[in-house]
Amino acid sequence: MTFKVGLLGLGTVGAGTVEILQNPAQRHSLLQDLVIHKVGVRSLDKLRNVTLPTDILTTDLESIVTDPEIDIVVEVIGGLEPARSLILKAIQHGKHVVTANKAAIARFGDEIFTAAAEAGVYVLLEAAVGGGIPVIEPLKQSLCANRLNTVIGIVNGTTNYILTRMQLEGGDFADILADAQNLGYAEADPTADIDGLDAADKIAILASLAFGGRIKLPEVHCEGIRHVSAVDIAYAEKLGFVIKLLAIAKRASATDELEVRVHPTLVPKTHPLASVNDVYNAILIEGDPIGQVMFFGRGAGAGPTASAVVSDVLNIAALLKVGHGDITADGKPLLDPLLACSHQHYCAIAPMEDLVTRFYARFLTKDYPGVIGKLGTCFGDHEVSLESVVQAGMRDDFAEIVVVTHDVREGNFRKALEEIRAMPAIAAVASVLRVL
Repeated sequence: MTFKVGLLGLGTVGAGTVEILQNPAQRHSLLQDLVIHKVGVRSLDKLRNVTLPTDILTTDLESIVTDPEIDIVVEVIGGLEPARSLILKAIQHGKHVVTANKAAIARFGDEIFTAAAEAGVYVLLEAAVGGGIPVIEPLKQSLCANRLNTVIGIVNGTTNYILTRMQLEGGDFADILADAQNLGYAEADPTADIDGLDAADKIAILASLAFGGRIKLPEVHCEGIRHVSAVDIAYAEKLGFVIKLLAIAKRASATDELEVRVHPTLVPKTHPLASVNDVYNAILIEGDPIGQVMFFGRGAGAGPTASAVVSDVLNIAALLKVGHGDITADGKPLLDPLLACSHQHYCAIAPMEDLVTRFYARFLTKDYPGVIGKLGTCFGDHEVSLESVVQAGMRDDFAEIVVVTHDVREGNFRKALEEIRAMPAIAAVASVLRVL
């Protein structure tokens, strides 16, 4: 039995996928049952790093998703459209889909998975989060016996590379971003990465799988790293922390709501994520009874991402080979409940003002007597307990004061900051960051 694959896109990941499919030696034997039937490209004349018969290349992407001979459609063109429409049309025509498209899944997952369930087909997305790191299927299968409490990770290699360089070299954000763009680690338009949007897409997907419900992307709190300065990285170092852009999903302590958020965070140097540097990704999962498990590896690139794509294709091929022809009572193909995304309800997301966490804040103050006391009084009035207060020295003719809190309610902390900003002695609230 052979299975015909239609590939949408022949860029970096598409080419990597073709290379694996064309070279099955010393890989799983099921690869020999996969045939590349058609490949959709933007241009037939472009020079490429892979060799394919010209008669299977086409610029008519719709002809691939409607081809009755194709069993599995692989979407690696990225972006929202035409990816969304092509995925939905493939489902409509009874094709199983493998995608690396975190943006489309995070925004249109409800529509896509509802359509897939109705059509009785799989939509698999291992490559959408963490490149080649196997985290999607473990969440669906290996960890499904656990009550998961927390998913926390470094899921964007570009920002991790920039923050690592800032930490090691003491450089400024803008200079290192420009260098990352020259090296190809950052896009010409880096907005999705440095503003946290890419990480928000990914944590929305991980949270949905970990907690068994759909996530509304606009409810994911999102902050990027533009405002992280070399000064804050240096202070974090002195205090025993490193700064990382974290994507966090966890059960709120007092309710059934979830916290789902992305923001730069001071991470203790003893924490497992603190040593994840450069372009690497890592996802730490905590559950009962398993405790902590961490997945680590390259979060992008042709090889890692193509590895995840082909693993999904093999998963579908294996299921089709073993269960081919099995149907449900109402005549639909029988799907593996551990692989299909069948949940329909939306998770309730806790408002950020109810978040309980620690904070780091840096203030520039006029050299007035009693400033630290006034800061402490204001914080105390709003039930914000301070772990440490340090007058670090002078900067730009202002005294610099660094504060780290105990666990406090975010709403209370923000109200205290509003009052502090209005104090005559306060020149600026230079930075505010959360602490893990």
